[in-house]
Amino acid sequence: MSSFVQRLRQSCETNRSLLCVGLDPYPDKIRLVEGEDVLRFNQAIIDATHEHVCAYKPNTSFYEGLGWKHGMDILAKTVQYIREVAPEVVIIGDGKRGDIGAAIQRYPKLVFDELDLDTAIINPYMGYDSVEPFLNYSDEKRGVFLLCHSSNPKADFIQDLKVYKGKGDTPKYLYEYVAEKANEWNNDSPHKNMGLVVGATYPKQLERVRAICPEMPILIPGIGEQGGDLVESVQNGTDADGRMAIINSSRQVLYASQGSNYAEVAGEQAKALKEAINDILFRAEKGWP
Repeated sequence: MSSFVQRLRQSCETNRSLLCVGLDPYPDKIRLVEGEDVLRFNQAIIDATHEHVCAYKPNTSFYEGLGWKHGMDILAKTVQYIREVAPEVVIIGDGKRGDIGAAIQRYPKLVFDELDLDTAIINPYMGYDSVEPFLNYSDEKRGVFLLCHSSNPKADFIQDLKVYKGKGDTPKYLYEYVAEKANEWNNDSPHKNMGLVVGATYPKQLERVRAICPEMPILIPGIGEQGGDLVESVQNGTDADGRMAIINSSRQVLYASQGSNYAEVAGEQAKALKEAINDILFRAEKGWP
């Protein structure tokens, strides 16, 4: 059985892409398409973009906001559709959850067993207790992304604080400690299935995290409306071979058009982003073989 990292590499190689599309449905925007609903909208986006992506990233909050039963049904059917149309593509469950004890022990069952997502995004604020159930999950093809530095404008309020581990310790930024711990936890885990989340809107922090974790997958949100720079994201986020970065775009692809041609335009936008990323790799002599 392939590990999560192997599956991610294979997905990137198959489509020659580092692009991830976030499946974050805004019902008020979808209603602009006559007769559309969230599931059909997702399916049309997947049909138009699956040849250009290495991953999809549904944010579970958008589906929970549709009503738990209805929203989870749409999410499950969306995942099932991806499995049918693009079985090689990795599906990242974006929930940014974090808990301890029995509560977090049950979360992998929801993410992996019930929803069939390949990975979860976890908030590490409560430490190893909130991460361990995902690292030690029995199925090696599943993974976990640890929130290291988010893309929102006020992320530096906490994540860029300088902290001390103990007396005589050299101060480091909090996100650096998270990256260092991620390395340690990943190396000690049975499947080596951890990745990190670092926002494109913080390129210096992204560069620093890549230096700390030279081989780990990094999910990079914030391209598009949030203002993240694509060139800096590729240059600072990829590994030495120009791989192991997942460049996420959501609204820039999903809502490139709100007319009846929304799926066609989304496909064109995804293709353009993939080609732009690949051009950056090519100019750095790290293109696809």
